[in-house]
Amino acid sequence: MKIRNRLLSIHLPPTKSAFLWGPRKVGKSTWIREHMNNSIIIDLLKTDVFADYASRPSLLRERYSETDRLVVIDEVQKVPDILDEVQWLIDNQHISFLLTGSSARKLRKTHANLLGGRAWRYTMTPLCFPEIDNLDIEQVMVSGLLPPHLLSLDPIQDLRAYVADYLKEEIAAEAVVQNIPAFSEFLRVASVTSGEILNYTNVARESGVSAKVVRNYFQILEDTLLGYRLQPWKKSRDRRLVETEKFYLFDVGVANYLARQQPKIGSPAFGKSFEHFIMMELMAYQAYRNPELSLSYWRTSAGVEVDFILGEMDCALEIKTSTRVDHHAAKSLKSLQDEYKLKRSIIISFETEPKKLEKNIECIPWKLFLEMLWGDGIV
Repeated sequence: MKIRNRLLSIHLPPTKSAFLWGPRKVGKSTWIREHMNNSIIIDLLKTDVFADYASRPSLLRERYSETDRLVVIDEVQKVPDILDEVQWLIDNQHISFLLTGSSARKLRKTHANLLGGRAWRYTMTPLCFPEIDNLDIEQVMVSGLLPPHLLSLDPIQDLRAYVADYLKEEIAAEAVVQNIPAFSEFLRVASVTSGEILNYTNVARESGVSAKVVRNYFQILEDTLLGYRLQPWKKSRDRRLVETEKFYLFDVGVANYLARQQPKIGSPAFGKSFEHFIMMELMAYQAYRNPELSLSYWRTSAGVEVDFILGEMDCALEIKTSTRVDHHAAKSLKSLQDEYKLKRSIIISFETEPKKLEKNIECIPWKLFLEMLWGDGIV
């Protein structure tokens, strides 16, 4: 597999600024070096640079108040007070900034200045289908889609380092988690239950901490861009629907490493991981192509479930890893069609050719579906 050009595109008009958010190692710094090489770059991951600005945020104003170049501040959350200087320079000197970060938690916790609408917002996700040549789905389940892990000769070693050095230590430190062993066990349990309906009580019991602590841990993952919630569809006329959200870790490789599994095609774990992979593609598509697209899932109190709903019932998706899909696989979609008028109903599968099932339900091979999605042919 090889990495193609990234899909992220940022074009700032003169005097306009933006935030660029994304998990650590997703490729933000590499993208900046490749696309912003005429800019002033302030990398707060460098200890000497961090020390300068942490002790004197006013250095930003002293050094760059007269510049006509874009100023990039990498990992801005490490020095929250610098954002007051950024706002002054935007308001008074009309300077443009690109502010990158892997966590908004510290900024919110310290009531840092988030620029009050002065900056646009962009998100960079892990790699997605159009960014990879010859995607090997079974390998992706092990390596995940962070660029250095996907290209690694030993992704397990890289994942081990990422989890040990970043997830457990740095995230725990930033979030003031005092019980690191409990947080580590929570990460394992969260990975096992990734993509399932959130049950704080069960996760708390497995992690050995209270449900209140577990709620805080999930919030930490969301604030540090290491997980996201999938909301349930709640607009039902006739049925009682589940109203509890699901939670996905941000990368399928990280989730499988934490869960201590390497799913093989045909195994139950692979089916769950493949659904997680499709969720990552939908999140990336939303970030790069359709920020207004809503994502949800549909589940009745009787347990009938459709994996993903795109928009206002614009498209319903069921994920199957079978190479032979028949009408039984369409049962949940048919139940949904009985209640709503759907524009499209699709089963994503491992069949080799597309076909139509009953009640206008399409069965599409997964690679073809992703080509259609990124070609804006689904919604």
